[in-house]
Amino acid sequence: MSEKRTVAIIQARMSSSRLPGKVLADLGGQPALAWMTRRAARAARIDDIVVATTTDASDDPVAAWCQAQDVRMYRGSMHDVLDRYLGAARESNADIIVRLTGDCPFIDPHLLDDNLKTFHEHRPQLDFAANRLPGDRTVPIGLDTEICTRAALERAGREATEPHQREHAMPYFYENPEKFNILHIRHTPDYGHLRWTLDTPEDLALLRAIVAHFPNDEFSWLDVLKLVEEHPELNEINAGVRHKDYREVDDRQP
Repeated sequence: MSEKRTVAIIQARMSSSRLPGKVLADLGGQPALAWMTRRAARAARIDDIVVATTTDASDDPVAAWCQAQDVRMYRGSMHDVLDRYLGAARESNADIIVRLTGDCPFIDPHLLDDNLKTFHEHRPQLDFAANRLPGDRTVPIGLDTEICTRAALERAGREATEPHQREHAMPYFYENPEKFNILHIRHTPDYGHLRWTLDTPEDLALLRAIVAHFPNDEFSWLDVLKLVEEHPELNEINAGVRHKDYREVDDRQP
């Protein structure tokens, strides 16, 4: 483990616009969020897991699940996700924050450790690192990881003013590279065309088809890669899904 307290904060809410309730959707007999928390917790370089949900009554089921599973939880703003992350980071005494989203049930602990190793060993010390940036990804959608220091997140919280910067938590880093020491962690070969996230009914159908090939949740992302390369028809299940642009904001905001 790192000498700096490293906390994975998983944002999760029930009111998804394209697939309501997705974070608790059944996947191989367990809620998607259970996959997220268990798999992330296997990363050796992560000291704690926090589910950051909202204070809205619609997210009471997320809170109840966390309490029943003894998973640390923080409840904050629905639309100001940056502020929600700050609250969760402060409450959990995080020095390093790993941002994960609740729609990535195939998040890989070994990949998390690799990304954190890169983050910690880089000199000069990084403020922010991500394994994908807008318009430039080399890992499948669904393995997204963003890492930042608490100090950098506090600065973003003070300075970010645009709605999309608040709702998507990390865009202030993307859009102000001159203010931070930033690293884009790329993967070779490029697998950025693959989509293993949970945002639509088609995505859920694909993930269910994939997990049916494995006896438990301990497979790696490379196991999934091998499976979809051997069965390319699986990729057709959600091939028509458009990936959202990070600048889009929820039009249901008050």
